[in-house]
Amino acid sequence: MASGTETAPGYEQARDELIEVVRRLEAGGTTLEESLALWERGEELAKVCRNWLEGARARLDASLAAGRAEEDGEGDGAE
Repeated sequence: MASGTETAPGYEQARDELIEVVRRLEAGGTTLEESLALWERGEELAKVCRNWLEGARARLDASLAAGRAEEDGEGDGAE
């Protein structure tokens, strides 16, 4: 990120832009410099998507663990 005021795009925005970058690279017709810039942008967008997905996975894992802990706690009181 170039400045402190920029924010990372949301998952859907990053995914959609990544799809467009890949489409443009696959279509060809760009100079080497343009292709390299697109590739670099694609890498950045892939990292954003990966971070969003890892965050979502962590939230799901935490929720599942909390649910299991609640179930275990309820089972102890019933015995």
